[in-house]
Amino acid sequence: MSNAQSDAQPDPAESWPERYNAFVEEIITDTMKGRIASKEQVYRRLSDALEGGMGEIFERCLLERQVQVEEQQRNGTEMQQAKALRQSRALKVLAGAWERWQKDNQAKNASTAAIAQLNSTAPEDRLSVLFQILDPNQTYVFNRKQIRLLANDLGEADSELQPLARGLDQGLKSFEAMEPHLIGWMYDAPQRAVGFESSRQQVSPWKFWSQKTSSSLAQELFAGQVENRPAYDLAEEQTNVDLAAWIELAILLRGMQGGLIAWFDKQPYSLTGGRNLAAMTFLTFAQLWSELSGGFRDNEKLPDSQALTLARATFQVSLQILRAFAQRDTFPLYGGVLASFSGDSFRETIGYLDQPLRALENTQEKARILTLVAYSQGWMGDVETSMELHYEALELSQSADDQRCAIANLNHISRAKLKLKDYEGAIAQGQRALILARQTGDQPGEAQAIVSTGYSEVQQAQAQERPDVDRLALTVEQLRQGLQRAEKVGDRVSQTLCSSGLGQAYLLLGRNRAAQEALELAIKLALQTGNADLHGLCRVYLAEALYQQNEETEALFQGCLGMYLLEQRGAPEWRQAAGIVSIIQGKRSEEAFDQALQARRSEMIGLIGVDGMDHLKQLLEKYREG
Repeated sequence: MSNAQSDAQPDPAESWPERYNAFVEEIITDTMKGRIASKEQVYRRLSDALEGGMGEIFERCLLERQVQVEEQQRNGTEMQQAKALRQSRALKVLAGAWERWQKDNQAKNASTAAIAQLNSTAPEDRLSVLFQILDPNQTYVFNRKQIRLLANDLGEADSELQPLARGLDQGLKSFEAMEPHLIGWMYDAPQRAVGFESSRQQVSPWKFWSQKTSSSLAQELFAGQVENRPAYDLAEEQTNVDLAAWIELAILLRGMQGGLIAWFDKQPYSLTGGRNLAAMTFLTFAQLWSELSGGFRDNEKLPDSQALTLARATFQVSLQILRAFAQRDTFPLYGGVLASFSGDSFRETIGYLDQPLRALENTQEKARILTLVAYSQGWMGDVETSMELHYEALELSQSADDQRCAIANLNHISRAKLKLKDYEGAIAQGQRALILARQTGDQPGEAQAIVSTGYSEVQQAQAQERPDVDRLALTVEQLRQGLQRAEKVGDRVSQTLCSSGLGQAYLLLGRNRAAQEALELAIKLALQTGNADLHGLCRVYLAEALYQQNEETEALFQGCLGMYLLEQRGAPEWRQAAGIVSIIQGKRSEEAFDQALQARRSEMIGLIGVDGMDHLKQLLEKYREG
């Protein structure tokens, strides 16, 4: 069939399968005869041949022809196989053109549907509807290319939609200008610090970004973050709203958030990089939109209807971010977020997120966000609140049949009960988590549960006058297994707890050298994970292990560190350390005791500071006074 024939109108008497079968054969024939010069030519001809709503018929015809050619390649004569190979190449080009047409057509249809929806929406609700259309949690997600198409189509639509078109276009241009500089502040920071820098530091990401954008709204928002002022102030002070400017800001922040998360996801996991920083990014940007919503809600300088419209739209973005965060495969079910981009504490961040958290329905997303909030509250010392939130998250996750989230909360509840010295409760919750984790194949959850129950059993044995040696030996094996599993899944917090539990168990069993090795590892891990309570406690037990081996000078050093660290945390175990230090002090003259401390002065100052060093003797006096 010639090109002239292909441009002719199809015979109306033909069925659609007949037309598309003929078209497929035409492409194969023209390709084999050298009449097709490029993939673009195939795409144009396909676009002309396809009729709306008939794509499935074409796809079926294409697939049937591909099956026939594959059969000839397998079972035909040598000549038939050679011909089939050439036909197969032509069909691959056509299949590629079909895939491209589907994507382009889907984007066009989505844009057309979006414009129709915006046209049928009251003007005051169009911003909320636009943000709903751009919601990354929708089945069809508008990426940068699709947003550009939507902006172009809006520009050709009704004049009332022009501000939306302008805002989308300006937002894309603003992000494209920002994109090359997105992580640039890290390379200007001292020691190339990575993460959420405090505005008090010399290098602030917000200050750096404010210099890389021409958006006046973005500059105001970023300047407020540099000064540690909530975004609430910016929204609350607005006297006139340029809709296009706010859409521009939304597209810019959306691009920045996505770019940062993509970059952080590629970094190795640690407390200062990787998943934790990605989590911080989600919560920080959700916080910004929540603050903006609150500011618009309290704005008395705008007409009430306009302020309410903006409050609803910005609040909607905050919820969208939280939902997207909770659906990630790498959601930190066993980690917390303790800072925000501006250097604020997590307590402040959660304060600003309280409203969107309450607005989330009782779903899997809410259960996961509450899990993270609860973990972070516990990390900051509010164990009771932490446990209440974990119970709420557990109930929600069970309702949503999110087994991984339920297991995580059982493990967190176990460790919260451990902090409250409810060892029986900690063991019971850990065992529930262990059973569920093994049933569902949740390896991180199983590792957590093994460590939680093993460590709780060691603590229970510590509290007994005569611990069961045989049971303790079984616990040691459990903790060894837990350490291996925690190492395998990269769970540093569980590794720390496990090593500490092994050290304490070995002490109870009189294996002091093994206890020393385990506790030294636990201290190293505690310093890496920032677990101050466990760090101090491990120093105390290490001092005891060293003292039992007659290494009194080193025991004195470890005991003093443990005593100070635990007293500063308000932990009563500081007296246990003070008891060891006092015994060693009683064996030496005051001068010899002082000389032993001075010999390790630089190391001690590095860990507890000059004030800590000076405070040691006061603590010993406090201990002796009872």
